[in-house]
Amino acid sequence: MSQLDQLSAHELSAGFATGALSPVEVTEAVLTRIDACEPHLNAMYRIHREAALAQAQGSLVRWRDRTPLSPIDGVPVTLKENLYTRGDPAPIGTSAGDRTPKGHDSPVPSRLREAGAVLIGKTTMPDLGMLSSGRSSFHGTTRNPWRLDLNPAGSSSGAGAAAAAGYGPLHVGTDIGGSVRLPANHCGIFGLKPSFGRVPIDPPYLGRVAGPMTRSVRDSAMLMSVIAGADRRDWMSLPHQPLDYAAQLEGLAAKGLRIGLITDMKAGLPVDPQVSAALASAARALEAAGAIVEPQASFLTPQMLDGVCAFFEARSNLDVAAMSAEQRASVLPFILEWSTWRADGFAGRDVMAAYMQIMAMREAAVRAVASFDFVLSPTAPVLAYPAEHHSPNNDPRNALAHIAFTVAYNMSEQPAASINWQASAEGLPIGVQIIGQRFDDLGVLRLARLLETLRPAQATWPEPASPA
Repeated sequence: MSQLDQLSAHELSAGFATGALSPVEVTEAVLTRIDACEPHLNAMYRIHREAALAQAQGSLVRWRDRTPLSPIDGVPVTLKENLYTRGDPAPIGTSAGDRTPKGHDSPVPSRLREAGAVLIGKTTMPDLGMLSSGRSSFHGTTRNPWRLDLNPAGSSSGAGAAAAAGYGPLHVGTDIGGSVRLPANHCGIFGLKPSFGRVPIDPPYLGRVAGPMTRSVRDSAMLMSVIAGADRRDWMSLPHQPLDYAAQLEGLAAKGLRIGLITDMKAGLPVDPQVSAALASAARALEAAGAIVEPQASFLTPQMLDGVCAFFEARSNLDVAAMSAEQRASVLPFILEWSTWRADGFAGRDVMAAYMQIMAMREAAVRAVASFDFVLSPTAPVLAYPAEHHSPNNDPRNALAHIAFTVAYNMSEQPAASINWQASAEGLPIGVQIIGQRFDDLGVLRLARLLETLRPAQATWPEPASPA
């Protein structure tokens, strides 16, 4: 039997059903794993040890009585700090944040509790969720399990690190410009940014979604079957579409699929040659399986990318402006400079001009994908960067230059996922991104599953509890 903390959600569910595995023993194993790795990783914000064990005991009884609440009943799951859970403060990664415990669950944890999942705890995120980094004035520095001197990316930094390190099989992050996909890329896991509104959140915001972060596509599909669906707390949520994502995952044939291939967005940071090589390898694998892969020109302009950057700066500038002098002093200096260096001088027309660039990006992204069944691109243009960096280039006046491949699909509401493909020369993960038509979350999952069967042999998962 494999280590209990390393088993997939599918394996756990099957073991619980036969009685070969116990939710209590699995939860104990995951907590032991967390205890061993956390001194090195710092991926967890709060660990709900006693509550998790109590939930696992309830699940054990239900499985014995053959009355599980769902296939993931008893399966451990972590939630990003900003997914509100009753009794937990959500300071949004910053020492300046509100530390009042929340009085209610937001939609995702509500559904997980209803499904009988074991909520292990909350994972870390950077200040205001606006860094592709594990740096936080409140949580400290979260590190990449593959190499502790490197960054897991963000803003779902703790979720990405937790998944790669084996803190159980299921993790949920949020994504407004790449915050699920970028940590998935740099941590070597699978991350799905669902269609906007597919997974309800509270509070909702333009482009912001919650999505699964797991070691396998099948585990993400199992999780989607629980967390997707309409909810009155999210006035942007999509109509209910009852789907068993896991049951419909297999069987997509590559033959005849039309795949667009974007190799260079012509905006933001240049693409590392090793990233280009991984993307080319994935494209060749699809072609060999019968897909029609066609080059696609960039639809993104530098003006569009700068527009979304300016809009995010203005959004965080509003947050910072409302802080007291004491609160501002506690925020990461990088965030302060990023949110003020030009946004302090914005007029209304500047913010409106930035918003219009977002709308132009949205239209261009939808049109670009419309000619294909799916589009393939890099997830991130760069390899992993130092753990102490706040972004790949560590430049507060150009902090989002690395999101050119990811952010457009937040604004266009399309599903997109990052799946690990191969390792770099230094043994670091390199993922590729799959983009689907609006609302075709199942299609993206199915293509990701196909790529999972076509990709090269994967490296053994890292052991951050035993650093070199």
